[in-house]
Amino acid sequence: SLGQLGPSEFYNDVHGFALRSHGEGTELLVTSPFGLGRSNDDGETWNWHEFEAFDDSKFEFAYSRCIRTPWNDETIIVCVGDYIPGRIGAIEVSKDGGKSSRRSSSHIGLRSNLHHRRLLPIVEQTRPRTGRSPSFTHRPRPMTSAKSSQDAAAAITEAVHLASGDEPKISKEEALRRITPTLLESVLHTEFEKDASDIIATGLGASPGAASGRIVLSADDAIFSTEDVILVREETSPADVHGMQVAVGILTTRGGLASHAAVVARGWGKPAVCGADNITIANDHVLINGERFNAGEVISIDGSSGNVIRGHVETTSIEPPTEISTLLEWADQFSRVTVRVNADTAEEARQGRNNGAQGIGLCRTEHMFLGAERLPLMVQAITAEEPEAAKNALNNLRERQREDFSELLQAMEGLPVTIRLLDPPLHEFLPDIENLIRKEALSDLDPEESSLLDALRRWRERNPMMGTRGVRLALIKPGLYEMQVKAILDAISQRIADGGTPNVEIMVPLTVASEEMRLMRQQIESVMAEHAVSVPVKIGSMIETPRAALVADQIAEFCDFLSFGTNDLTQMTFGFSRDDIESKIMRLYLDQQLLDENPFEHVDTDAVLELVRIGIERAKNRKPKLSVGICGEHGGDAISIRRLIDTGVDYVSCSPPRLPIARLAAGHAALN
Repeated sequence: SLGQLGPSEFYNDVHGFALRSHGEGTELLVTSPFGLGRSNDDGETWNWHEFEAFDDSKFEFAYSRCIRTPWNDETIIVCVGDYIPGRIGAIEVSKDGGKSSRRSSSHIGLRSNLHHRRLLPIVEQTRPRTGRSPSFTHRPRPMTSAKSSQDAAAAITEAVHLASGDEPKISKEEALRRITPTLLESVLHTEFEKDASDIIATGLGASPGAASGRIVLSADDAIFSTEDVILVREETSPADVHGMQVAVGILTTRGGLASHAAVVARGWGKPAVCGADNITIANDHVLINGERFNAGEVISIDGSSGNVIRGHVETTSIEPPTEISTLLEWADQFSRVTVRVNADTAEEARQGRNNGAQGIGLCRTEHMFLGAERLPLMVQAITAEEPEAAKNALNNLRERQREDFSELLQAMEGLPVTIRLLDPPLHEFLPDIENLIRKEALSDLDPEESSLLDALRRWRERNPMMGTRGVRLALIKPGLYEMQVKAILDAISQRIADGGTPNVEIMVPLTVASEEMRLMRQQIESVMAEHAVSVPVKIGSMIETPRAALVADQIAEFCDFLSFGTNDLTQMTFGFSRDDIESKIMRLYLDQQLLDENPFEHVDTDAVLELVRIGIERAKNRKPKLSVGICGEHGGDAISIRRLIDTGVDYVSCSPPRLPIARLAAGHAALN
């Protein structure tokens, strides 16, 4: 239908769209850099309004947004000029007659002061942050979309070639501006060869890529399958990891962008759709909108759009052009921050280093125990009541952790490696108590299971994400962090003996008070004094709660670095459960424009970002040379990176597959 809008150059790059309902029907509004297309509800009649020049200059738009204002029936099409700093053009579509008026930045929405005050924050969020001179120089507009991954690859190759050689046609800065993170992402992931025609469900696109496979309903079924499978679960936990590893895609009916399934899938570069809540799972089948699909039937998932599709859909992928590495090297040259990787294994660390990571920003040590063989050791270490049993469990953990840390340090030789001490949400790592309760009711428990059930009842919590986690668990189980620090020091000593130069940072999770951090630092330094190593080891804290952000200066008193965990910070600032809110409530909030964006996808500018800004400002006022990073999932989101860099962070960290996007986004932020 876009072909009916007008000449091809008008709709080459569509940036935004909105549906507007009024007394006479419904309109589809489509914006491009050149104008506004409007369709009647019959989909046949199109009108095109070309953007007129502002201030007697041709106004070329970098991108645009359609905004349905929540206080009346009009829709504002806000188009932000990336090349004319400080100017914003808009078309205001009113409800009476559908006529459009063109207004310059000083007249947007000035029907009333109230109207203007309500619109301005939306406009300001859309305005690009730029420090360039206000003089106008024509540049080709950046390519934000492509017809196919082949087109995107060609655009990347062309941009790099034009900026290379003895007589480059364009600057490196211009080459970077031409390639957006969205364009780059399109060449990095598998996609479907054609648009899906039989969508049976929709969830959240939690990890990009496309896959087709047979439905399996348990991790064990995935392991024993000889064909490609899609693992379908209500939600995943560490007990499902062996099945997640072999599945070509993951589909959950609960959870959001920061859920276990989403985080693990993104770390592995595996397609995932989460929060598809119109799917009901039974023992041997699933019901999708009431229709039965047996285990073994084929479905397809699109981890970018969140679509679940009937049957097999052919996928396609291309070999990413070699010019990407050159483009990202240029981005690193301009970037004001370094980009690290979130890596829990040596393989992820190697992948991160190959993708240009300048260190590890977050190693989640609890994820080292996700395998079926290791998980029982974690459970035993947490639940053991007898001192001897607890000691044996910790010794077993220490040896395995030493091996893991040594391999991790070898993979990241010479680069900083931030190791977060254990932070296992108990509901993710302890066995499902309901299964044991059912067996108890049937008098089918053996003595070991009976003992485990007693322990689970003691440890059971109503709100585990805000319960016995992080530093709190270490205070209840005193030997836990001591064991980990010993394992880290063992690994450092081994690397030094092998001729390596380990660079280690130990991070304490979920601290909310300076006294917690003081005590933890004292305990860590006490262990270090007994196991002296010849290289310095930094000690820091992960800031994950609003209180911790507000008292970051006090916590920093006992830290060599701070790292903001924006997943939990978002969850606790909004009071949104990241495992539940996105599949049930977030769509409603976005559809009714109660929120402009999903705060788990793009960092919230009004509160979460402000907490980060306040925390960094206060901490660096206390310790000007303090290193501060971001290690939440926002560290791999291009929009969030641009916002976070303005707060004064020194580095961002993300999963290995998202590193190219993060590096390009960091370079763009510096240029703008």
